[in-house]
Amino acid sequence: MTVIVSPPHLSAQARRDWDTLQAVTAGAPRFDPEQADPLPDAARRWVLHAIAPGTPLLRSVVLRSRGEIKLGTWRRFHATQALEPMEGFVWAATAWVGLLPVHGFDRYHGGVGEMRWRMLDALPVMSGSDHDISRSAAGRLASEFVLVPAAALDPRVRWKHVDRYEAVASMPVGDEDFDVRLAVDDDGRLAGVTVSRWGDPDGGGYRRHPFGVECGREATFDGFTIPVWLRGGWWPGTERRAEGEFIRFTVEDAVYR
Repeated sequence: MTVIVSPPHLSAQARRDWDTLQAVTAGAPRFDPEQADPLPDAARRWVLHAIAPGTPLLRSVVLRSRGEIKLGTWRRFHATQALEPMEGFVWAATAWVGLLPVHGFDRYHGGVGEMRWRMLDALPVMSGSDHDISRSAAGRLASEFVLVPAAALDPRVRWKHVDRYEAVASMPVGDEDFDVRLAVDDDGRLAGVTVSRWGDPDGGGYRRHPFGVECGREATFDGFTIPVWLRGGWWPGTERRAEGEFIRFTVEDAVYR
């Protein structure tokens, strides 16, 4: 399987992370539906819906997406992401402020998060790599494991039954465990994901806030069925949901590794 070349506008460290995170899974076993038997009811339905029998349980993915992100107002963007649950991600994107492109990336790997964004590759827009950014990025990584369904079967993940329609996955990322709550329909389709995530969405200082992603239309890539229409933000399920929403996107392609 060929290497997927890193996108432009990455730092040297982000390129190294990209190459590490999109490496091919060695010796991936094939999925046997009986592997889902120990999971809570909602999680079992989701896994059986999301992974076709006999699919190699590949553990990383490169995603290509397009949508809108809220940067003051809604701006269109396109992005490419390398993702390996519990290990890290590199999300490289281009957004537009009027006709001017803003290039940059968010990343998390080895316990360190970073963001770096520039207009016209020259004017700094946003950058940072401190404890708060790292902790927030770790929460994002925890919630995105659903885009790599094989991660649900990792023995490091501890599952808890809530009811027929919900289950909680305790995901170890860095030095924290994140309780990621999955909402699952009767047919196994993923309806949403929520997690308590470190952030400062209201300018009141960094602290934990509810963060969630709503999932819509699905598609299948390499034997994995994932949501490809998603919208995410802070304070899901509350009267502040519209205020906290900051991203809407469609996954256009997914290559599992």
